[in-house]
Amino acid sequence: MTDNLSSIPLVQDTSSTQTPSAALRMSKAEMTLDPVVRSQERYDAKIVYENLEADKVGDVSVKVASVAAFGTAATDVMDDDDLALAIGGTQSRNYAKDTYSCKLKCHDPSGEVYFVTFSRNKIRFSSYADDAIRNTVETWADGKPELS
Repeated sequence: MTDNLSSIPLVQDTSSTQTPSAALRMSKAEMTLDPVVRSQERYDAKIVYENLEADKVGDVSVKVASVAAFGTAATDVMDDDDLALAIGGTQSRNYAKDTYSCKLKCHDPSGEVYFVTFSRNKIRFSSYADDAIRNTVETWADGKPELS
């Protein structure tokens, strides 16, 4: 699994026909359901503060609900010299500790609903009953170099 956000635009393109389930837009109870929708998202940037002796004196975690806010919020904290002065150190971005999670709700053409969750180092697949759905998702993921 990738250790950066490069896979997130891939999984968030919910209008694409290249979704995990190859699900179809379907109608249910007079409602049109998208084949894949983002159910939950969370992105967490880590900033560390060190004194002149390179001792860690503080850290800040910026938690946001979208990729767009992720970069902006982290940059704003990094640019906040008043905060760095209050903490007593120089700020630096700790990319190795950044985390993210994007949970997709998938509607299979059979009517089954299941979830695929992408995080920094794993993919979780849940709430399915038919093994054929699992096989379809695994085949889809195997064909995406961004997920290797």
